[in-house]
Amino acid sequence: MVKLFKRLTVKEVGMIIISILFTCLAVYLDLEVPTYISKITELLQTRGTVVSDLWNPGLKMIGLSFASFLSAVAVGFIAARLAASFTTSLRSDIFNRVLDYSDAEIKRFSIPSLLTRTTNDLTQIQLMITMGLQVVTRGPIMAIWAITKIIGKSEYWLWAVIVAVIVNIIMTTVLMTLAFPKQSVIQRLTDKLNSITRESLTGIRVVRAYNAEDYQDDKFAGANDEVTRLNLFVSRLMAILNPIMMGISSGLTLAIYWIGAYLIQDAALPERLPIFSDMVVFMSYAMQVVMGFMLMAALFIILPRTLVSAGRINEVLDLYSTIESPEHPKEAKDIKGEVVFDNVSFRYAKNSEAVIEHVSFTAKAGETVAFIGSTGSGKSTLISLIPRFYDVTEGRILVDGVNVKDYQLEDLHNKVGYIPQKAVLFSGDIKSNLDFGQSNESPLDDEKMWSALDLAQAKSFVEEKEGGLHSEVAQSGTNFSGGQKQRLAIARALARKPEILIFDDSFSALDYKTDRILREELAKKVKDTTRLIVAQRISTIMDADQILVLDKGKVVGQGTHKELLATNAVYQEIAYSQLSKEELENGK
Repeated sequence: MVKLFKRLTVKEVGMIIISILFTCLAVYLDLEVPTYISKITELLQTRGTVVSDLWNPGLKMIGLSFASFLSAVAVGFIAARLAASFTTSLRSDIFNRVLDYSDAEIKRFSIPSLLTRTTNDLTQIQLMITMGLQVVTRGPIMAIWAITKIIGKSEYWLWAVIVAVIVNIIMTTVLMTLAFPKQSVIQRLTDKLNSITRESLTGIRVVRAYNAEDYQDDKFAGANDEVTRLNLFVSRLMAILNPIMMGISSGLTLAIYWIGAYLIQDAALPERLPIFSDMVVFMSYAMQVVMGFMLMAALFIILPRTLVSAGRINEVLDLYSTIESPEHPKEAKDIKGEVVFDNVSFRYAKNSEAVIEHVSFTAKAGETVAFIGSTGSGKSTLISLIPRFYDVTEGRILVDGVNVKDYQLEDLHNKVGYIPQKAVLFSGDIKSNLDFGQSNESPLDDEKMWSALDLAQAKSFVEEKEGGLHSEVAQSGTNFSGGQKQRLAIARALARKPEILIFDDSFSALDYKTDRILREELAKKVKDTTRLIVAQRISTIMDADQILVLDKGKVVGQGTHKELLATNAVYQEIAYSQLSKEELENGK
């Protein structure tokens, strides 16, 4: 929590100080009211007192109460403004930090957990700040100040207050000790609920197709019931807290009146009125003390979950991406688009099994290099190392003669056009998706966009849309077919005019005809661009200058289509499972 609040700005700290000052003013005004109650009590017991005599202390009481009300309102406004400002900056910090994460850091948390931390956990922090400034801060100030007021009034009354405070503290501590461990569990289960909900909604078609609604319902109900059970446990503990506080308050009231009765009975007649007056004032101050501790107890209602939330937020903010730009970046000189893998190995964790082992090859500028192999052979991981989605464990990757680790990340990404296996589109329109991010070609004009769409075989269906480039794109591109989304993603990469194009099985969503035409157009119009293609179809890579056959992260074959078809058993197995001997020998 302390670490989190170190992020407060000077302005926000100033707002906290002002809020505390207003709280002190409100407490002072509240504690002055009993003085006038005492005066009114004395006047009522004095012979000859008329109604007009009561106006002066009465109006002062009203004035003090109204001023206290205004001070409390001011604290409320400041607290709301501060909580909104702080959580806004925190939300922005979390979002920016997550955007800097590599794939390794993203996998460490999971997306549902990151969403929970950005929403539920921040809401808890906001609630803590709001309540803290309005209620919790007021509690100790009121309690301590009121205790100073009652010291010296009566030893017996003071002991009654001390006992009440001790009982209050003990009961609050016991309840919080029981509640605290459950809070972190609740947050983890909230992550699980979000995860189940997300996967069910994402895979809703599969759920319906397999009549799995009941299965998913049971899965959700299990997590939901567990969250409900823990929330009930915590809520019941908190529900006990209020009656305990009321019981302490009532017990203290009875004790003060009981002690006061004995003191008045034992006192001489002239001394009874001052004792009674003191009792009335003491009662007011004693209630302020109890009220102060009741307000502090409110802290313990929200503190456990807030501490858990703060810890979860700090976990995100304290984790930095392992993929960073070097302090002294280098720039390529002459070559445009050459990629060299020099004995590259990669594993996700230090002690995990190698995903890529001792891979070496050279893709010269303008060449087409293809990668093929069974599922899980490491094809996608291999090409993900070039734009530094991951960093190599051993060996090095050179782009235009410079190690990718020595590039400024922005410069490296400007050299590389990446098209993922599953096309990703963003809500907006086609134009905003094509002119996405920053590149050497930014900003793109309409002519460049249409040229990229034409090359990606997407021009025809975009022209058919009424809005053209301004046609709406729904979130995740759900208003486009899989093939259309893939072609738009390819057009986005082509519009950047990178030196290197990486196709991560990007042709799989295209029909054979579109696939062939697109590859032919790429060979003609971007012949100077290095093309790295991961594919499952033999027909997609038959014309490649170089093909690497991968098996369990190792290169088991390297050469042209004809060379591999003649000599490599793994390639032969893949090829003959897809095409006939005549098609393979004559091309397709």
